Amino acid sequence: MTPRPTPALPAGVRYQELTRSVGSGDPVRLNVLRIAPDARVRVAGVHGDGMTEAHTVRSLAKAAGAIAAVNGTYYDIHTGRDHSGYEGDPIGLYAENGRVLSEALAGRPALLLGHADNGRLIARVAEASTIGRLRAADGGRRELDGVNRVAGRILGCGGVGGDRLATTGALRGTPSTGLCVDPDEVVSYSKEWGGDTPPGPPGSTEALLAADGTVRGTRSPAGGPLPKGGSSLYGIGTGATWLDAHAVPGTRMAVSERMTDPKGRDLSSPLETALGGSARLLRDGAVDPDVRQIGEDREPRTVAGVTADGSLLLVTVDGRDKGVSVGATPTEAARLVQSLGAIDAVNLDGGGSTTFVLDGELRNSPRATDDEPVRERPVADVIAVLPAT
Repeated sequence: MTPRPTPALPAGVRYQELTRSVGSGDPVRLNVLRIAPDARVRVAGVHGDGMTEAHTVRSLAKAAGAIAAVNGTYYDIHTGRDHSGYEGDPIGLYAENGRVLSEALAGRPALLLGHADNGRLIARVAEASTIGRLRAADGGRRELDGVNRVAGRILGCGGVGGDRLATTGALRGTPSTGLCVDPDEVVSYSKEWGGDTPPGPPGSTEALLAADGTVRGTRSPAGGPLPKGGSSLYGIGTGATWLDAHAVPGTRMAVSERMTDPKGRDLSSPLETALGGSARLLRDGAVDPDVRQIGEDREPRTVAGVTADGSLLLVTVDGRDKGVSVGATPTEAARLVQSLGAIDAVNLDGGGSTTFVLDGELRNSPRATDDEPVRERPVADVIAVLPAT
């Protein structure tokens, strides 16, 4: 296959298309973007007009004016067994401009991106949790269970409070591949949600907040338009009872969401974008011992890595194309990105979602199943490389 020409890129950004081998010599194709810390670009998470619908990587890149983009977090895909109805909803941690728009699956690794005052890129991989808090004007306090998701349904588990596996009813405070449920929650909806909040069950309550946190009113059952420029707190069960007692119209409600590492240390500075993944692939230069927790199947993969000099690697691994590119197991993906110089790396969404766009052009071959035609899958969000401002 004749290599395609690479467009001119800003200083500090390098693009490669490589063919490597895995296993006993099976071929695998990689798309690699290397972004130096002092590259004349900004790197950030981007989602569509709202978080209720998914969009292709190309469309999100075009709307943002991105030089390049890859798909980001896992999300509530409509083909999923436990789909909650909103395909643009990220599963796990997602933050833009330092604001949490989707809570973490406690302790899962994430790619953290920020920029110093001089524009220098600071990229990290860290296990991350989120701690949400509510404080009413009358002194009432409560944990905030989630952000921008259907109340009572926790895809991937790993939330706070009394989350239980939907299949067995067992308490589950750590991440899982299944669905957890909790009948007693308060979930916040921000303006980025982009649509009506879900219709609530009988007894649910929703407090409507102005941009400054002032309670403009409540509705029961919950569900409906968000206040212009504002947000809401959506309660079910004892969460609704708490809002009924403390969300008094005309008073202010303080809502906070902190990102922390496993030792409880704050991760917010400098931090603009956070994208949760499924597993850490590399830690301090070595393949992480827990890499096999997400299985050993060969699949297309999207990987973010950080090198010793602080460069960010955005890598897609094509698969599902017999004899051309077979994909990689998590361990193989770790070794591939290690060979590119990464010392820390995280596995992001993959499979049919793995997509690499450069200068508006699709550069890899996303496939939903083996040997299917190439087709871009809509996703919730992307990692976008943007011109420096």
